[in-house]
This record gives sequence, C-alpha cells and structure tokens, in this order.
Amino acid sequence: MASSGAGYDFSTGTYTPEGRIMQVTYAEAAVNRRATTVGIHCTDGIIMGVEKVKVSKMLCDGTNRQLFTVDRHAAVGIGGLVPDGRQIVNRAQHEGNSYLKQYGEIISPEVLTERIATYVHYFTLHGYLRPFGATAIVSAYDTRKKRCQLSMVEPSGESFRYKACATGKGKAAAKTEIEKHKIFDMTCREAIPYLVKILHMLGDENKDHELEICWLCEETGYVNKMVPNDVKESALAWAIQQLEEEDDDDSDEDEDDDEDTGAQ
Repeated sequence: MASSGAGYDFSTGTYTPEGRIMQVTYAEAAVNRRATTVGIHCTDGIIMGVEKVKVSKMLCDGTNRQLFTVDRHAAVGIGGLVPDGRQIVNRAQHEGNSYLKQYGEIISPEVLTERIATYVHYFTLHGYLRPFGATAIVSAYDTRKKRCQLSMVEPSGESFRYKACATGKGKAAAKTEIEKHKIFDMTCREAIPYLVKILHMLGDENKDHELEICWLCEETGYVNKMVPNDVKESALAWAIQQLEEEDDDDSDEDEDDDEDTGAQ
C-alpha cells in the first residue's frame, strides 16, 4: 500500500491522502485471512455456518464458538478474530436486554444491527482504540413485521442487508456458489446441504474441521437454534459425495481433452 509506513497508520484518527483509515484496512485484512463464515436468507428463515479448524485433536466439540444467540429471536455469527468478535456479541446481548427492559418488547433487527454498527464504528474514532478485527453477521426475526432480516457489520462500522453474505478468506468463492445454486430461493432445510458443501469445499483438506451451523426459521418457531447433529452429518455425507462426483467429472473431461489433443 502506498500510504503504509508513511505515518498514516499510527492512529485511527489519521486519514491517508486517499481518504482511508489504515487501521480499518488492516482490520479488514485480518478478517479476510480467517475461516469463512456464511449467512443465507432462505424462503422460510436464515441459516448461518462456519467450518472451524480444530487446532488440536484433544479439543472438546463446540470449543471457541463463532455462532451465538444474542436474543431469543436473534443471533450473531463472527468472522475474523474470535476474541474481538466476542466483545461485539457481548454488546449485542446487552443491547437486546436493555431494549427489552426499557421498552418492554424484543429489539427489532434494524435497531439491533444499527446499535452494533454504532458500537463497532466508535472504535474507529479515537487514537487510543483500535478497530475490531472481526465482522458480525446478524440474523434476526422481527416479531412485529413477521419477517427475518440478515445483515452484516463491517470493521469500519458499515452495515448492509443481504439475501446472502460471507466473510473470511473464502468469501468470493462462497458468494459464487450461492448465486450459482440460488440457495436463497430454498427453504432452510433444503439449503443446509449446500451450505455444508460450500464450507467443506473451502476448508483445508489437510486439517481437521468442525462444522457449526445454526438456523432461525419457521421450523424452529423463529427461535435461533443450533442445527441437530444428525442433520449436519447427513448434509456432510451428501456434500462429500457431490464433491467427489464433481472431481470425477473433471477428471473425465481432462482425459477427453488429452485424447482429442493426441488425435490431432
């Protein structure tokens, strides 16, 4: 980067000549080097998933979670540095409890996302703070409007609503697969195998992984819950079979190309 090392990255209170805050750029780069977290707004609700690398075979299942329930009808998925993300989750839980205590009703998705974004943005305003090296995917159900909403809060404090979104090192490939199969036009149960396939495809084959998937949909009564293990296992078996068949098809195509080249 042209501005790196020129004194513009010492503080979040300093802009580069191009109008960027370098500390925010570094935070986004930290997120893009971590595991891929995906959220998809389906026809009957929202699913979120992440395939975490197990750094040790002695770790207990469920360690170092990245998908959290922050309210009865809301969840936050973390991409990037998990310790940073937990601070965002704690804030989201506090905002949900505070809103319920003050107004006597469950916080709406719009308000929850806006308050999380404001909190994240605050850490880009002062030189004695650093931006969060984490992105938050917010999945929530609006009890008044009777609809779900999927949003993502960037390290800069920007927030957008999505049909589907992804963050992490495999976000571009994940978005391509989601658009290719139009997963957002499926129900949550139908979409889970495709989500597992995407996460498994983007994972490192040489490392052990643990799938973490949650859903908030009509089937769960619009309460955020972790997907049952039997559903995950059947989806994983289907995903592995599909990927093996695709590999075989690619091998056959390569052999046909070689034969055509030899004939010429």
